[in-house]
Amino acid sequence: MADHIQIGERLIGLGKSVYIIAELSANHNGSFENALRLVEIAKDCGADAVKLQTYTADTITLRSDREEFRIQANTNWDGRTLHSLYSEAYTPWEWQPKLKEAADTLNLDLFSSPFDDTAVDFLEQMDVAAYKLASFELVDFPLIRRIAATGKPLIISTGMGSVDEIDEAVEHARTSGTKHIALLKCTSSYPANPAEMNLRAMVQLKDRFHVPVGLSDHSRELAVPVAAVALGACIIEKHLIIKRSDGGPDSAFSLEPDEFEQMVRSVRVTEQALGNGIIGPSERETESRVFRRSLFVTDNVKRGELFSTSNIRSIRPSHGLHTRYLPQVLGKRAARDVKKGTPLSWDLMENA
Repeated sequence: MADHIQIGERLIGLGKSVYIIAELSANHNGSFENALRLVEIAKDCGADAVKLQTYTADTITLRSDREEFRIQANTNWDGRTLHSLYSEAYTPWEWQPKLKEAADTLNLDLFSSPFDDTAVDFLEQMDVAAYKLASFELVDFPLIRRIAATGKPLIISTGMGSVDEIDEAVEHARTSGTKHIALLKCTSSYPANPAEMNLRAMVQLKDRFHVPVGLSDHSRELAVPVAAVALGACIIEKHLIIKRSDGGPDSAFSLEPDEFEQMVRSVRVTEQALGNGIIGPSERETESRVFRRSLFVTDNVKRGELFSTSNIRSIRPSHGLHTRYLPQVLGKRAARDVKKGTPLSWDLMENA
């Protein structure tokens, strides 16, 4: 497995800038103008990429009123049929090349989650640089193999997945044509409660699969992605909406532009603060080392007088002998008259 993947011009992995994806999902609310505006907002907010979803209600489910096709999972969509929800939420395919063209103009990556082979074929015609596999498709091995056969990087959300299921999905991807895989920790609750996030599992994904990892976040909390970055997330995916008050299937767990921008700023600060892990002073800290403590003469001393705790102390700054030498200095005699405030040095002592 590769420790890094590349999407467009961006190398993604540990030590690289966190790759931030703005998920548009259903937040266009059926308006191409809204979708286009969201692409522009994503750029303004500092996102690196925009992600779409490529399906129709008929490619993802059946039009059926049977109980099996009704949502009863403690979500905002309970009571609706799957076909009804996806009919409202899908992004018209004819919009997607236009949105990619707009993203290209803004130097913003745009790719999508396909949900069947026809969607992969369509996205290949758009020449997307990568693919995202949604959590619910983690067990759709034929779809994984079809996406992987393109040879392009594949970001896999692991919501609801067991270790064995993730193992199997990664193996299908790896043996079907793509060597560039990233895994996202995801909690498939809408919205997700921070107590459900279990971000430490992301660390286990990294250690087990040796691929870049990240977070697909369905919470409204800005602290969650920051914590994920602190734990090693290389990718953050968050839903972006113009205004939550506009409603829509995904509005409850989407960030408004000012919130998304704040999240991006916080992520950037966090990744800077993490540093390189090497123990030692920073460049600016090196300049401050002069204000450390050292041994100084703290009272006037006559030639031949003993140095003692009454005339030698550890104080700031650092121009004198290191404090480790205090036991050796005590009891020495002054080689000459020494004024108060003089940094202690060996040449001030007899037989030093």
